[in-house]
Amino acid sequence: MLRLLVVLLALSSLLGAEAVHIPTMNFALSAPDTPKQLVSSLNVLVVLTLLFLAPSMVLVMTTFTRFVIVFGFLRQALGTQQVPPTQLLVMLAMILTFFVMEPVGTKAYNTGIKPYMAEKIGYEEAFDKTVLPFKNFMIRNTREKDLALFFRIRKMKNPQTVADVPLSIVIPAFVISELKTAFEIGFLLFLPFLVIDMVVASILMSMGMMMLPPVMISLPFKILVFVLIDGWNLLIGNLIASVK
Repeated sequence: MLRLLVVLLALSSLLGAEAVHIPTMNFALSAPDTPKQLVSSLNVLVVLTLLFLAPSMVLVMTTFTRFVIVFGFLRQALGTQQVPPTQLLVMLAMILTFFVMEPVGTKAYNTGIKPYMAEKIGYEEAFDKTVLPFKNFMIRNTREKDLALFFRIRKMKNPQTVADVPLSIVIPAFVISELKTAFEIGFLLFLPFLVIDMVVASILMSMGMMMLPPVMISLPFKILVFVLIDGWNLLIGNLIASVK
């Protein structure tokens, strides 16, 4: 920057320029003069906070948690260690999440964001209408037991409608339900591969080949079985079908 400033000054003197106007920036913090200035500053802070937390909101308000945990269980059950790579599993989970959540996002856009951009509704109404499709989706995939847990912790009365359930309760209850569902699917995934491991280990012990690790022999069989039954198609189809 110093060299650039020197070059500009030299060029201005050569060309006969009277002065070089260099813009200045003021980073001073001062108290707001009016309440409107304070509200504007707080709005900017809220928007920046939401942008920073956007990736986390994707994790807790969509089916991403279920998908990525199930894929992790599948890799552990197969025993392939780093195959498929973690980055690939995360991207696959993200793509499937976008596929599942597209109708919800479209409905939220049409009912909340689009009318707000057309200046037909206010900010608060737009926020409520945008959040409502996501709230309905989360409640459909949340167990009543998990919702009741957080209502009991907050010591709140049972809600009568979906609108009466605050996001501060829906989100943690939804995450707990997604974790439970993912672990249930992961357990079912482990069972057939566990049977293969046990059969291979029993055969090796009966043949007196106890020094040979059973995993080395069972791994090709597990991969073969998974390919023969078209495992990815079957798993992803049932995962998407499990979403209400």
